[in-house]
Amino acid sequence: MTIQSKYFRFLICLILTLNAGYLQAQETANPPAIINTSGVWLKGDLHVHSRHSTESSNNSIAKIINFSKSVGMDYLAITDHDNHVNGDVAHHTWADPEFKSDTLLLLYGAEWTTTRGHGNVFSDKPYDHKRLYDIRDARDINIEKVKKSLGIHLSANHPSGKDNFGFSYDLVKSIEVWNSAVWPKNANAIMIWDDMLSSGRMMTGRGGSDTHHGVPTATEKPSANTYQAEFNYVGTPTTWVFAKQRSLTAIIDALDHGKAAVSSNPFAPRVEFYADYKGNGKFEMMMGDNAVSKGKPIKFQVQLIGNKLPKEQYTVTVIKNGAKLNSFQVSGEVPAFQFTDTPDLKGRTYYRVTLEGKNTDYPQVPKSAGLSEKMVALSNPIYFNFDPKF
Repeated sequence: MTIQSKYFRFLICLILTLNAGYLQAQETANPPAIINTSGVWLKGDLHVHSRHSTESSNNSIAKIINFSKSVGMDYLAITDHDNHVNGDVAHHTWADPEFKSDTLLLLYGAEWTTTRGHGNVFSDKPYDHKRLYDIRDARDINIEKVKKSLGIHLSANHPSGKDNFGFSYDLVKSIEVWNSAVWPKNANAIMIWDDMLSSGRMMTGRGGSDTHHGVPTATEKPSANTYQAEFNYVGTPTTWVFAKQRSLTAIIDALDHGKAAVSSNPFAPRVEFYADYKGNGKFEMMMGDNAVSKGKPIKFQVQLIGNKLPKEQYTVTVIKNGAKLNSFQVSGEVPAFQFTDTPDLKGRTYYRVTLEGKNTDYPQVPKSAGLSEKMVALSNPIYFNFDPKF
């Protein structure tokens, strides 16, 4: 056999080996979609400012609620700055006659606005927010006691931007990894999230438009910031939660436990992420779930659900412990794929995914897609060997 023939055979073997590895990673392209009947997907915005935040303009609560309903939102958190009302949001935002809806689930909350940064509070019922406001400059250990007594969900806002969260991350159950339609500015927030996850914290990643300005109607006059409503408004981005039922309590529970995904707008597809932990083809694990690793390969399924662009090819990137594991191309009516990987037997392992491609149009906020660029959606992690009591 000539040297050339041996070299040719070597190349053929190498190509077959690489292809076999790729096929093992993406074992099934476009498998049937997983139908999860144990709950319901609800979409909403977790960071919105009304006229009760003094720097906002043309943004009454009624306008926000009516807009949210018009784009199919299921829930909403109007989170006005508490320092604008000396902590008394109960007699301002919540007491506003417009703070009501027959179809939209309205969380009770506010933006905890302090010299050490901002955080959002979410609750399924009214609580004494002024207690949290009054202790904003205290030591973290004392803040934790008040937060726990109030029974609230505290979330870190824009952790890498202006007024970034400067408290211990042990105070929060979630982090705003996607703030406003401007996706590129969130890169450092994602890095902080990965740092928190790698250190053992099962911390939910969520979005928030942080919108302040609406479009003038009737006798309202435009402000210097009115233009922002075309770029960033309710739903840019949208946070999807997988709730056990359609209720405020179930939304908070989903946020507590990582049953959430984020998309660029309410019309963009959400990404769902599952794992077949038992190897029986039933994919009983989903985002937010934690299991003990057996040191054996696990099959995962990623699927895009909602308003896809059938002719668009999306890129799904799998992140393992903060680093890229692999990227896959998906398309079709129900873009989905499966891959296999082995979580570490003894150490912590987490997986999450991002989705990139052409963004679905959002006609009500027409210039938002340009700011989101190619980022369409992201998932929360699936965990192995994490301590849920951390």
